[in-house]
Amino acid sequence: MSLKIVDNKSGQIAHKRNPGYPLDLDWVGRVRMNRSALERRASTIGARRTVKKDYQLAWLLKAITMIDLTTLNADDTPGRVERLCAKARNPLRSDIREKLGIGDLRVLPGAVCVYHSFVGTAVKALEGTGIPVAAVSTAFPHGLAPVETKIREIEMSVADGAKEIDIVIERGMVLRGDWQALYDQVRAFRKACGEAHIKTILGTGELATQTNVAKASLVCMLAGADFIKTSTGKEKTNADLVTSLTMIRMIRWFAEETGVEIGYKPAGGISTAGDALKYMALMKEELGTHWLQPHLFRFGASSLLTDIERQLEHGLTGHYAADYRQPMV
Repeated sequence: MSLKIVDNKSGQIAHKRNPGYPLDLDWVGRVRMNRSALERRASTIGARRTVKKDYQLAWLLKAITMIDLTTLNADDTPGRVERLCAKARNPLRSDIREKLGIGDLRVLPGAVCVYHSFVGTAVKALEGTGIPVAAVSTAFPHGLAPVETKIREIEMSVADGAKEIDIVIERGMVLRGDWQALYDQVRAFRKACGEAHIKTILGTGELATQTNVAKASLVCMLAGADFIKTSTGKEKTNADLVTSLTMIRMIRWFAEETGVEIGYKPAGGISTAGDALKYMALMKEELGTHWLQPHLFRFGASSLLTDIERQLEHGLTGHYAADYRQPMV
């Protein structure tokens, strides 16, 4: 199983955006998820090595192109964001690139994700790379602020140059089954984003059931979400394969009904190359290799790149390097 890395100037692939559709409460009402069946299916992912040797190296290179390289800490500074952007510009050490023989092949992360306050800093630091800046918005991570405040935050991030906006839904709307309110709010956020792509963060660890996760996924897609995302990374339970399977199957159902392809972003706790390979295998098996592109799949991660670099070096030399040889800054 090999994956081709597209090498072009911008790294962007033309893709039909989700125009949004009317809220279909009959469709939402038909959604049911069997957790036991999901768990059985998820347990088969990663039960054996999916790729080996040179194929594994190719998959790991591909994984780099689908990382939203992220810093969302209370002590973030402009300097930290600039160092993260420098890493995004050169995600692999030059000696690793040389030994892999990848030359001028474009191997850059899918985006750099920061708080609104640092959007301008990141945009300037990434100028000329084609790497988009993603901003977390709408009162991240809890999502509990007046809707006018959240919309204004989106508008300011877009004005500062963010090309992607990761919004947070109000989990209480899902727990109450207030699908109209959730739809209306995400629709308003989509409008505020303009040309910027919108990723809706569900906070799946706080939605109680897989059926709730599935219904929330559908409502957000109907409202115009370009991506659905598991978590803020701040919840007690973040991305896992069971919840991913739920969301991926809703993406597949939505594509079958509308012809529109929605992206998926697992976030929180994905820190090893092995984790990345499991999620990539799940995407390939459930949606096809076609979905393993940055415009349809992203990892929300801060430390994943470090382990991928270590694994790539091990594949070349047979030895694991210390973490400090692949510093994030």
